[in-house]
Amino acid sequence: MKLCRFGKNRIGVVDLEAGVVRDVSGVLKLLPAARYPLPRTDLLVANLPKVKAAAAKLAKRARPIPLSKVKLLAPVANPGKIIGAPINYADHIAEAQSDKGIGHGRDFSNPEIARWGMFLKAGSALVGPSEGVAIRKPFTTMENRNDHEIELVAVIGRKGTRIRREDALKYVSAYTIGLDMTLRGPQFAGFRKSIDTYAVLGPWLVTADEFGDPSDVGLKISVNGETRQDSRTKYLIYDIPRLIEFASSFYTIEPGDLIYTGTPAGVGPVKAGDVMTAEIERIGAMSIAVRDA
Repeated sequence: MKLCRFGKNRIGVVDLEAGVVRDVSGVLKLLPAARYPLPRTDLLVANLPKVKAAAAKLAKRARPIPLSKVKLLAPVANPGKIIGAPINYADHIAEAQSDKGIGHGRDFSNPEIARWGMFLKAGSALVGPSEGVAIRKPFTTMENRNDHEIELVAVIGRKGTRIRREDALKYVSAYTIGLDMTLRGPQFAGFRKSIDTYAVLGPWLVTADEFGDPSDVGLKISVNGETRQDSRTKYLIYDIPRLIEFASSFYTIEPGDLIYTGTPAGVGPVKAGDVMTAEIERIGAMSIAVRDA
């Protein structure tokens, strides 16, 4: 099932074949009322099995809305953590080594994520495709290069820690497309990558049962119609089970947490007026407009 958030926090089932969204916002009544202190989880993702069952029933009689007419929001509203995997494609490591504008003096000759670790993006950076990317240029001493990085995102559906690799995919409830927008520079990744609008997510969730095996899925992005990145997840250095095993050895992962799995070669700068089109097999495509903040 493909589930989206749209408009003013409406929930929809996406029918790509018909090009429509079926409003099933009634499923929100199934979610428990939050009490203080608020949970560190996304309540919709934490209750996804019963949400999905109810949505399937509601969709049969729901009014269809043309997909082209809806404002798509980030399909996960409240991730507790946005976890990023750096340098997780060999071809991206090679371009980072050769392009000083990417690497800023870092030595990527040892590509092991275990050496570099993973990074966290601020939840305030999260937006959906309709909200677009607002380029900021906060450092007068930097070149202010802002790059696109397309990534397959795994959405965690169960709480867990110290998860074994062979069990890892049991903790994934859905997949979606992510753009790990990046201001290049010498600062720590979590700082440069946490600018408002620099964590794009969408256009909808595809539940894990529908998505299937994530080990060989195509992903690509174009800017103003020109293809920039085009690769497959089979080239990940750490595949998704290994990323979950590694991340959960440090963090307790919880429903709604997002794991951005890494980006292939072809990253490049964008500027105000550009339109990025990101596409991943079995999910679909989304267009994201770039503007100045």
